[in-house]
Amino acid sequence: MSYLPWAILALVAYSLVAPFMRIATTGTAKIPSNVATMMTNTILVVLTAVIVLYNREDALGYVLHPKAGYVVLAGVCLTVGILAYYRALSLGPVSVVSPIFGMFLVLSSLLGIAFLNESVTARKLLGIGLGLVAVYLVSVE
Repeated sequence: MSYLPWAILALVAYSLVAPFMRIATTGTAKIPSNVATMMTNTILVVLTAVIVLYNREDALGYVLHPKAGYVVLAGVCLTVGILAYYRALSLGPVSVVSPIFGMFLVLSSLLGIAFLNESVTARKLLGIGLGLVAVYLVSVE
């Protein structure tokens, strides 16, 4: 299967995270955002382990892989990002927090262009610019 159906599935699934987390971490019977992070990421780890086992992938064989350090760095960044995102959702509206968080797409694109030698096109630059405008319009009250 090509990457596009996976990207659309990711879009749909991840779009539901913010509303569910906002509901779970606010109100009178709320779950603390750090606990919610632990719960959701435990589910992520368990379900991913099931998939790795099902596919008979040798996960332990990659622990000492030359690129494992990048995975560790990504994991630290993911941890900080998700903890901060869930905390922001527990404190602010989804309609503002999610677009600001979603700017990671713009920043990731710029980092890919700057450091991974990815191509720069007028359309990409326009998309990045429009993304910035969209977040500004949505997040400013």
